[in-house]
Amino acid sequence: MPRLNAAPTDALAKVQPLLDQAAQVMGFTPNSLKIMARSPAMLEGFMALSFALMGPGAKLDPQLRQMIANITSVAAGCNYCQAHTAHGAERVGLPAEKVETLWMYETSEHFSEAERAALSLAQAAGSVPNQATEAHFEALKTHFSEDEIAEIVGIISYFGFLNRWNDTLATPLEENPLRFGEAHLAASGWKVGNHG
Repeated sequence: MPRLNAAPTDALAKVQPLLDQAAQVMGFTPNSLKIMARSPAMLEGFMALSFALMGPGAKLDPQLRQMIANITSVAAGCNYCQAHTAHGAERVGLPAEKVETLWMYETSEHFSEAERAALSLAQAAGSVPNQATEAHFEALKTHFSEDEIAEIVGIISYFGFLNRWNDTLATPLEENPLRFGEAHLAASGWKVGNHG
């Protein structure tokens, strides 16, 4: 059961263009944003950051962005964001087989060395306490520009906020990512947890 309800209908109507923008990208309107709509200024700021890091103008490949988001969310333990990012990865064309092996990125043949470097930082920086080291950045610099690395860290940080927001509020998981999580993540231990 959520700890906060979605904003009232009249408040949602005032931010409907932002909610529609999210629905267009994700295929549904996230409950997390409906709750965030209680503070229109926060929602507006959040959506601007979201567009900068996850929108069409971002530098990184959309599949890599979703993988970074997923590993960050797994490290943080947010089941809501794990389902969202895995579902989002499939929506941008990542094969389900690769989604199912995301947490095995270090040894799975499905991942390149560049992906491993980015996902290793996501796992380290998504953990509490933060475990990022100079070695992570040395590995990243062999594959990515400094601008791309800044975007990687931005995505990790963006999902750090979402992980805390959704786990703290026990945000209910929407039907599409819930079905995806049950079909593709449950075998590796994922559960809906307090987001059911």
